[in-house]
Amino acid sequence: MIKTTVRAFAAAALALLPLATAAAPAQAAETLSLHDAIEALPQAAESRDGYERTKFRHWIDEDKDGCNTRNEVLIDEAITSPTEGPRCKLSGGTWWSYYDDKVVEGPSGLDIDHMVPLAEAWDSGASQWTAARRQAYANDLGAERSLVAVTARTNRQKADQDPAEWMPPADDAQCTYLADWTATKLRWALTVDRAERDTLRDLATGCEDTDVAYEPV
Repeated sequence: MIKTTVRAFAAAALALLPLATAAAPAQAAETLSLHDAIEALPQAAESRDGYERTKFRHWIDEDKDGCNTRNEVLIDEAITSPTEGPRCKLSGGTWWSYYDDKVVEGPSGLDIDHMVPLAEAWDSGASQWTAARRQAYANDLGAERSLVAVTARTNRQKADQDPAEWMPPADDAQCTYLADWTATKLRWALTVDRAERDTLRDLATGCEDTDVAYEPV
């Protein structure tokens, strides 16, 4: 995907948010094979205690250009650019939903999926984050794997499930999805549980040539 200037600016603005209680030095981008990336994921038991979706403030207009995070992703991922009206109201345009290999006309049939759902992120370590870091996660425009425009149907079928419970229906989507999921967890230092890791290992056996590139935050 080619990043638009608007999305890049929004990502830069989000990067200014305090991501943790103490500032951490920037970390270099890394590329691993899918196998090695899965093995690099820390393992821990999951807990949904205390989760509320409102604890992840999302779809904000961080750079104050009138377009919230949802619309920034739609503009960036469009095959045919939509028309942008007042207050970033989008119309027209076409998109490709890689989960189910479908071309979608107009933005109304699309959802913006958090690659690792907010509830899953909470289970996997985000419960210990500051509110600012959760906001940055929920609006992560700095990595094209973090947020993806897909058909509303597949997004709602996925809900908050991990790959042990749901995978995209398109045959050609599997390796890409595994790489995107793993990259997002590594980027945000999120954990996996045993069933999730075992499933990732099993599914990745058919993805020998798949690499995972990510930049920790």
